[in-house]
Amino acid sequence: MTTKRFKFVIAFAAGLILASSPVFAHHSTAEYDMTASTSVRGTVTKFEWTNPHAYITIAAKDDKGNAVEWSGELGSLGMLARVNWKRDTVKPGDEITIYGNRARDGKALMRLEKIVFANGQELSAQVR
Repeated sequence: MTTKRFKFVIAFAAGLILASSPVFAHHSTAEYDMTASTSVRGTVTKFEWTNPHAYITIAAKDDKGNAVEWSGELGSLGMLARVNWKRDTVKPGDEITIYGNRARDGKALMRLEKIVFANGQELSAQVR
């Protein structure tokens, strides 16, 4: 291998590594309290089947009976498909309980571990 080609290969590899670092950072769980799981029961208002992450939004009630809109972050569509999710797995109007790790900043947002339908059917949100 010539010196010129070797330098090109090294520069190309370094460029790939630098360009990929935002991708690794994107998949961090730092936003969520990973030490505790929580659950929220409600009615699906929206299911966004989009990359880089799918989202479920539910209408729920807090401890005082006030309406709260919760959003649950799922994985990528490819990862979800591996654990049997589809575009129509969840529909507006479905009664579900979402389980996951709540956002550290107190927002009504969580990283989902699983959902449970009103009939008891469970669906994992994690590829293991």
